[in-house]
Amino acid sequence: MHRNVMAVGLLLLAFVVGARAGEAGDVFVRFKAASGGARWDRVEALRAEGTLKAGGLEGAYDATVDVADGRSVSHYTLGPIDGAQGYDGLVTWSRDPGGEVARRDAPEALRAARSQAWLDARGYWYPGRHPATVSAPQRRVHEGRAHDVVTVTPQGGDALTLWFDAQTHLLVRTEQKQGADTAITRFGDWREVEGLRLPFHAVTDLVDTAGRTDARNRVETVIDRHALDVAIADADFAPPAMKATARIDATDGATRVPFDLVNNHIYANGSIDGKPARFLVDTGGMNLLTPAAARKFGLEGEGKLAGRGVGDELVDVAFTHAKEVRLGGAVLDQPVFVIMDLGRLAAVEGHASDGLVGYEMFRRFGVTIDYAAKQLVLVEHAKFVAPAGSQAVPFDLADRIPVVQGTLDGLPARLSIDTGSRVSLTLHSPFVREHGLVAKYVAAPEAVVGWGVGGPSRGRPARFGTLRLGNIEIDGIAGDLYVGNKGAFASADVAGNIGGGVLERFTVAFDYEARRMYLAPNAAFANADEFDRSGLWLLGAGSALEVADVAAESAARRAGLREGDRITAIDAQPVSSRGLPAWRQRLRDLPAGTRLAIEYERAGKSLRTELVLADRIAQVAHANPEKD
Repeated sequence: MHRNVMAVGLLLLAFVVGARAGEAGDVFVRFKAASGGARWDRVEALRAEGTLKAGGLEGAYDATVDVADGRSVSHYTLGPIDGAQGYDGLVTWSRDPGGEVARRDAPEALRAARSQAWLDARGYWYPGRHPATVSAPQRRVHEGRAHDVVTVTPQGGDALTLWFDAQTHLLVRTEQKQGADTAITRFGDWREVEGLRLPFHAVTDLVDTAGRTDARNRVETVIDRHALDVAIADADFAPPAMKATARIDATDGATRVPFDLVNNHIYANGSIDGKPARFLVDTGGMNLLTPAAARKFGLEGEGKLAGRGVGDELVDVAFTHAKEVRLGGAVLDQPVFVIMDLGRLAAVEGHASDGLVGYEMFRRFGVTIDYAAKQLVLVEHAKFVAPAGSQAVPFDLADRIPVVQGTLDGLPARLSIDTGSRVSLTLHSPFVREHGLVAKYVAAPEAVVGWGVGGPSRGRPARFGTLRLGNIEIDGIAGDLYVGNKGAFASADVAGNIGGGVLERFTVAFDYEARRMYLAPNAAFANADEFDRSGLWLLGAGSALEVADVAAESAARRAGLREGDRITAIDAQPVSSRGLPAWRQRLRDLPAGTRLAIEYERAGKSLRTELVLADRIAQVAHANPEKD
C-alpha cells in the first residue's frame, strides 16, 4: 500500500519568450560574480540554521555542507517529530521520526542525492571536479521578470532545471523530478554574509502531472544564520547509529504471531499502550492509525500535511507519539504514528482494523511471513535465520519500500515488494507505455482493481507469462496494468509492484540489515491465479453488498448491474450469510459459464437478474517470450 506522506511541490507557470540567453557558462559566471565572485573559491564548508515549517508545524532546522565535494547532513524538528538525512559521498541515508536509520541505496535515491550534491558543491562553477551535461540556456519570463533557464544533468544524477534572475543573476528556482511529480524550490531574501550573497528563505512545493499543488505539502525554510568554513569531519556525514528503542520480550529473541489472511492482506492482533489493536502488516507502509483509532487510544495528532497512496486523492496527515506498540513480543518504544483517514477501507476489505504496522517493524527486526501456517515470526537481527529451502533475493530500499530486480517475460523489471497490496502484480504506467504492454497482453478494459489511500485504483487486468525473481519462476499470474498519470503507480522509478497474490505462494522472510528477501515455495506455489469473473467491485454495506464499479464488457455489465446497486442475495443466499472476502473468492473461483441469480435494490426497488460468470482475462498469457 504505497503512500508518500511528505511529498511537497508547486508548478509555477512559465513560457518561452526568446531563444538562447548566451552560453550556460556565461549564466553561471554572472551568478558567481553576483553572489561573491572569487570569495567562493576559498569556501570549504557552509552551515545554515533556522526554522522549518510544513503542514502547520514548525521546528528547528540545520544543514551542513562540504562545498568541496557536496557531502551534506541536515537535522529537523517539526512539531512532535524529528529526523535527519545525509549523504557521505557514496551513500544517502535517513533517520526517520521513529529513530529508524536506513541507507537509501535504490538507484533513484542515489541519483537524487548526486544531483543535490552537485548543487551543494556549486558544480555549475567547478565543472572540472563535478561534471555534468548542460543545455543551452533559454530566456523565459515569469511573473513579469526575465529568467535565464538552464537544464543540467550531473554525472550519475537526475536532471535539474535552474532558473537565474536575468536582472540580479541569482539562482532563484530549481526543479527536479520526484517520482511522477516535480519538486520546485524557490530561493529568496538574499543577504550578504562574509563577502557572499546567500538566500535566507526557501519554499519547496510539489506539482503533479495534472499541474495540481496542495498547500498542505508546502515546506518552508527560514534561515536565521549562515556560517562559513565551519569545522567538518567525515563522521558528520556518515549514517548515525540506530538507537535501541526496539526489543523482543522473549528469552530466545523471537516471537510468533498468528495472522488472518484476508483479501491477500495480513491482519494481526497487537496493542498500543497496553490496549488491544488490530493491524494490517504492510511492507509498503509505515506506522499508521485511522483518526477513529487514534481517538480510541487517546492519541492526539498534530499538523495537517497531505498523503497519497494508489488512489487519485490527497488526504490529511497528522503525527502522534505512543508509548509503545506491540506485535506479539516485538516492542517499539516511543513509536511515531501518522494519523490518516483510510476512507472506506473497512468496507473495501470487509474487515476492520485500527491501522498499519510496516517499515518500522521490518527495519527493527528480522521478519518471516509463513503464509501457509498464517504465522509471523519476528526476531532480533542477530538471531535471524533464513527459512529452510529458501532462495535469497537482494533488495534495495526506496522510500522505505524493498525493491528487487526481476524479469517479466524477459523484460528486466525493478519491482517493489508490498504485503499491503492484494494484487499479484501491478505494472506502473511508464513501464506499460515504454513496452507497449496493453497491446502485448491484450489487457481487459480499465476497471477498479484495488482501493487504498486516496480512494480506488483503476487498471487494465491481464494475464502475464513468467515472473522471475532470482532463480524462481512463477508462471501465469494475473495482475493489472496501470495506465494513469497520478498516484504511486505513475512513478517511473520502478516497473511494478508485487503484492500478496504472489507472496502467498511462499514463506517470505526479510532481513533489512543484510538487504535480503528470502523466498521458500509452499504448497500453494503452483496454484492457478484465478481472476474475478463477475466484473463487480463490491463494498461491504451492512446486510448488502454495494456495487462500487462495473467493468466494461463484463458479466455484470451484461447482467445490467450498475454502480450504486445494493446486492442482497446471490444464488438464493443472503449476502449476510458470508463475508465480503468469501463472496469475492466465490466470484473469482467459480468457473466461467456459472449462472448466479442476483437479487438487488436500486432506487428503492427490489430487482432480479442473472449473472453469467465469464473470463475477463486469458487463462494463458497472450505473450510469453521466455517460453516461446
